[in-house]
Amino acid sequence: MFSNGKYAIVGAGLMGRLLAVALAKRGARVELFEKGGSDAANSAARIAAAMLAPLAESAITEDEVVRMGIHSLPRWKQLIDELAKPVFFQQDGTLILWHRQDASDAERFTSHLQRNCAQNQALAKPIQLDSQSLAEIEPGVAERFTQGLYLPNEGQLDNRQLLEALLVELTLMKVPCHWNQSTDPEQLRKPENGFDWVIDCRGLGAKDASKNLRGVRGEVIRLYAPEVKLRRPTRLIHPRYPIYIAPKEDDVYVVGATEIESEDLSPMSVRSAMELLSAVYTVHSGFAEARILEMSTQCRPTLKDNLPEISLDHKPDQANLMMINGLYRHGFMISPAILDCALEVLGSGSSPTAMKLGLGLTGSIHQELSACT
Repeated sequence: MFSNGKYAIVGAGLMGRLLAVALAKRGARVELFEKGGSDAANSAARIAAAMLAPLAESAITEDEVVRMGIHSLPRWKQLIDELAKPVFFQQDGTLILWHRQDASDAERFTSHLQRNCAQNQALAKPIQLDSQSLAEIEPGVAERFTQGLYLPNEGQLDNRQLLEALLVELTLMKVPCHWNQSTDPEQLRKPENGFDWVIDCRGLGAKDASKNLRGVRGEVIRLYAPEVKLRRPTRLIHPRYPIYIAPKEDDVYVVGATEIESEDLSPMSVRSAMELLSAVYTVHSGFAEARILEMSTQCRPTLKDNLPEISLDHKPDQANLMMINGLYRHGFMISPAILDCALEVLGSGSSPTAMKLGLGLTGSIHQELSACT
């Protein structure tokens, strides 16, 4: 069914690239439009830790997002294995740490995760660590911490390697990519362009089409720290700055914590940098000699309820429009689930997976849309 369709995708961040590759692999004719360059320098996906941690995130996010994260973990392995260029991926769990003065916060956090596991059997139960088991799992932090929490099966990937690998895939499949070209999806819907579907994956660039869309600022620091040797994503429970540390290949670490209700894209503040660096040093003394590779800021596209959404619009004599947005801080954790739901809608006009996961589908998704797919 896809081989007979022609699709325009506007926005070449994470979601746009995933969809373009998936549709092209299914024999569809695809064109990709992006206002920036092929390096995704202005994409929120480039400034991310790319942690795949549904249980850890269940402490602060909605159940629908957790279900999407659970669905997406095995799908990431499949998607990456199909790419021609290797992408760093690991599924060695998440480590949760806390200092002695924050033990009460850690106890509440642990209880919250245990309740979530009781309600969702697909979540692996957290494992409490004493000093010996902590030293076995993550010896690099054993000198500073005597207890912790281990969340099995959670993972991470290298976001920048993935964006590059998807670009290589698009090149191999000869997908026409229109870089540095600002494009209005409504203009592409006109019949003279010959598209059956226009898919809007612009993130915050779609604010002109969505009054409920807003940006939430995030800040990360990339460090080169050859003395540290953390094996897996590590989170520090703290009342002011609950940081995460995501180890990548070649002794690179992505550190972040801040989340600000603002669309300000100015450079990181001194205060944020000092708090992040001070906190990460308390996790491992080797970070004192780390080299700062980059301090970055970006805004994540977020809808009113902090949940992702696929919305559809069908008009006679025009291409159908699909808008995918609102992935918020969970873009990498849930994007394979969003991808699978979008492909089902494009193929049949409905999505059983979206109903199962609780993903919002709005717009013309019934008789008239099904009739034209």
